[in-house]
Amino acid sequence: MRIETIKKALTDADADAFIISSYQNRRYISAFTGSEGLLVITTKDKPLLLVDGRYTIQAKEQAKGFDVVQFNKGPYSLLEKFFYKRIFVEEEKITLSQCNKLREVFPDVEFLTGSNILNNLRAIKTKEEAASIKKAAAIADKAFLHILDYIKPGQTEKEVALELNYFMQKNGADGIAFDTIIASSVRSALPHAQPTTNKIPSKGFVVLDFGCVFDGYCSDITRTISMGAASTEMVNVYNTVLRAQQKALKKIKNGVLCNDVDKIARDEIDSAGFGNNFVHSLGHGVGLEVHEKPVLSSRSESVLKAGNVVTVEPGIYIEDKFGVRIEDLVVVTEQGCINLTTAPKELIEKK
Repeated sequence: MRIETIKKALTDADADAFIISSYQNRRYISAFTGSEGLLVITTKDKPLLLVDGRYTIQAKEQAKGFDVVQFNKGPYSLLEKFFYKRIFVEEEKITLSQCNKLREVFPDVEFLTGSNILNNLRAIKTKEEAASIKKAAAIADKAFLHILDYIKPGQTEKEVALELNYFMQKNGADGIAFDTIIASSVRSALPHAQPTTNKIPSKGFVVLDFGCVFDGYCSDITRTISMGAASTEMVNVYNTVLRAQQKALKKIKNGVLCNDVDKIARDEIDSAGFGNNFVHSLGHGVGLEVHEKPVLSSRSESVLKAGNVVTVEPGIYIEDKFGVRIEDLVVVTEQGCINLTTAPKELIEKK
C-alpha cells in the first residue's frame, strides 16, 4: 500500500524516482530501523535500500520486498548508472549537502517536493501503529501517577524530569519522545520551558509535559498540578483550560475541519478573557515523530480523518504569574475520538 501510493505519485508526476533519506520515513516505508540508509523507489524496478556494511544483515531481515545493496563509497555513488531527470525528495528533511551530492550524480535533475505524499500517508495510522501509540501513552500515564507521589517542594525541576524519564524507560519505553518539560512557579508561563535547577515551590503551579517511545511510536501528555492549595485565580484559569479541552474533544471526528476544532477551544478561552494568553495551536499529529500532520490550528485547512492521532492541548500563560496546559492524545474515529490518555485531569492540589 505504501509503496504503491508512492509509485502512483511517480506516475502522476512523470517522475523517475523517489529518494528517501530521513530515518522516520525510511523506517515507515521499509521497516528498516538502522540509523543510516537510502531508499530509492521507482515505478519499474524493485525498490532499493542502500546501506553500508554495518547494516546489511539487519536490512535484509527487516526490509522485506526491497533489494538491499551495500555501498562502500557512500550511497550516491551507486546511483551513477541511472539517468534520473525528475526526483521526488523530502524537502522538509533533505540537507543541502545531500542535494549537492544528488546534483553531482544527476547534473540536470529537477527536484520535486515529496514530503506531503509521505506526511499524508503517515497521518492515518494502522491498527498496529495505534496500538504502539496506545502503549506509549499508557506508560506515560503510569509515569504521571508515579510522579504525583514523588514530587515534593525543594526538589529541582531537573530532578523531577530525570525521575520521569527513568521511570518511563524502566517501565518499557524505548526512550523519551522529546525533552521533558518541567516548569514551576512563574516559569509555568513558558510553554516550552526546559527544566532547570530551580526548586519546586511549596505553592504554585507545575506544568509537566512529557512522553515516551514504544516500538518507535511516540506519546505526548501534559498535566498541570498545584503545589499546595490553589488560589481562586489559579482555579479559574485551570477550569477554563479544562472546559476548552473538553469542548474541543467533543468536536473531534472524521470530516471535521482542524481549524474548527481549534476555534472551539480558542473561543472558550477568549470568552473567559484569556484570548491573548493562548499563544499556540491546539494540537498536532503524533506517530513516529512527536510532531506530525495534521495540525489543529486556526491556519490549518486540513480535515480530520479516521485514523489520525492528535494531541488536544489548550493552554493559558500569564507572564510573571503562572501557566496552565492540559494535553491528551486521541485517535480520530468516524463518530468521535478515542482518548488514549487516562491520567486524571481534575485539579490536583499536592499538599
